[in-house]
Amino acid sequence: MIPTPPAVAVTAPRRLVDGRERVTLNTAYVRALESAGLVPLAVPTMLTPEHASAALYAVRGLVLTGGEDVAPARYGATPHPRLGDVDPSRDAAEVALIDAARQHRLPILAICRGIQILNVALGGTLYQDLESERPGPVPHSDETSRHAVRVEAGSLLERTLGARSASVNSRHHQAIRDLAPGLKAVAWAEDGVIEGAEPKNANEPWIVAVQWHPEDLTERALFQGFARAVA
Repeated sequence: MIPTPPAVAVTAPRRLVDGRERVTLNTAYVRALESAGLVPLAVPTMLTPEHASAALYAVRGLVLTGGEDVAPARYGATPHPRLGDVDPSRDAAEVALIDAARQHRLPILAICRGIQILNVALGGTLYQDLESERPGPVPHSDETSRHAVRVEAGSLLERTLGARSASVNSRHHQAIRDLAPGLKAVAWAEDGVIEGAEPKNANEPWIVAVQWHPEDLTERALFQGFARAVA
């Protein structure tokens, strides 16, 4: 019998397309996960938290995808003038997914917005707009640029990437401000902005969170590492 590839949940937000609200998932995630031997199953983030959590019973891992800003009410902050679009329903669904995945000890790969909602779900805060709140030399919101990141030696991220440094794409204007108590920073941009995080506690399930978009870099190492954790 041919082995069945493991299925993983991938958060799929709602978007307005051709005047109609639709559930969408960038095909780059699908291709990257399938190339790693996984079957991605889209979980609409407009689901109630209870129904979103129930989706994890059918899968063996969770991918938190990129997208809009996290609502600052989630971490007790006043909205910044440069805050972008938010979707509190998505925030609630993804927090529920994170809680359920940790409870069931499912591996989590968190990408871009994913690292931000993970940090908030575990008690951290965010810069709502890096350019105005933490200006620096790295153009994090420039979608055409790349920048260097330094990776902590011995970290799960370093073992997964197989490297202490990387050149990554930069497409975000929010980032981790106060790190959640249960997380540790393991990758930084040249200006000190946190670009990677993972659990402090080695007994936690496999969790790797990055601020960049590895699916668009065709960065196989992260997806292959996630697939090994899922298997």
